[in-house]
Amino acid sequence: MNWQQAIKDYQNYLKIERGLSQNSISNYTMDLKKLAGYLDEQGVDDKPITIDKEIVQQFIYEIAKVINPRTQARIISGLKGFFNYLVFEDYREDNPMDLIETPKIGRKLPDTLSEDEINQLIAAIDLSKSEGERNRAILETLYGCGLRVSELINLKLSDLYFDEDFIKVTGKGNKQRFVPISEINQKYINIYRKEVRVHLPIQKEHEDFVFLNRRGKQLTRAMIFTIVKKLAEEIGLKKSISPHTFRHSFATHLLENGADLRAIQQMLGHESITTTEVYMHVNRSHLANILKEFHPRKSEN
Repeated sequence: MNWQQAIKDYQNYLKIERGLSQNSISNYTMDLKKLAGYLDEQGVDDKPITIDKEIVQQFIYEIAKVINPRTQARIISGLKGFFNYLVFEDYREDNPMDLIETPKIGRKLPDTLSEDEINQLIAAIDLSKSEGERNRAILETLYGCGLRVSELINLKLSDLYFDEDFIKVTGKGNKQRFVPISEINQKYINIYRKEVRVHLPIQKEHEDFVFLNRRGKQLTRAMIFTIVKKLAEEIGLKKSISPHTFRHSFATHLLENGADLRAIQQMLGHESITTTEVYMHVNRSHLANILKEFHPRKSEN
């Protein structure tokens, strides 16, 4: 089994067995190609089923010189998964990554926006332009429903259950969940649908996507990033934000206002509560104030 065949088989496994997105599969593939490229540069003829831990350790040592610890940790994790797959399929008896330690990295807390900053960004949208109503609906949905950017661009008209105040969201690994949607969010989506979207030259196979570009096609991830970046520049926002910042803000504001962590986990579509618990660390001062206000032994009196 050569590297090309092993990578192709692993891609199929990640897609069919693990149900991973194309983005995730591409990242894993890129890391494996880096290892294969390193072996080629060094003139090492080891195949995936024969490579030993010393060669892999040397590869990790070399890449550590040019990448940050977070990226290094991701590559190590990806390679461990690949060799575990080979062990599982009986191609190998051992995982050469077992004794390789992942570098310690600090937990990166997500950036958030205040409610006032979100209001400023939405107010900066030029509603005199045809895409203005669309962009307002996009930001309201990112923040109002806590969607990932991939979930937003893939949202379909057939996923809108406004009579029940829910939308159906397809998340990572094609897992579906129902997320509540507010009346104000529904209002802005309906304005876009009825006053702008109906006039677009909608292309074949794009008829069901909610958010479209001027040519009547599904929006790209890059387009959503551009919309957010331009609005941030418009209001002179000093923070570096992305569409994901609205998702973080959604979760943080819910938590600050007393929402249950399990409910937030369900709405975000996190498989593990541990992932959601990062929001417990976002605003420690807020949690401290809650203790001071509500705990029966808050003072000496």
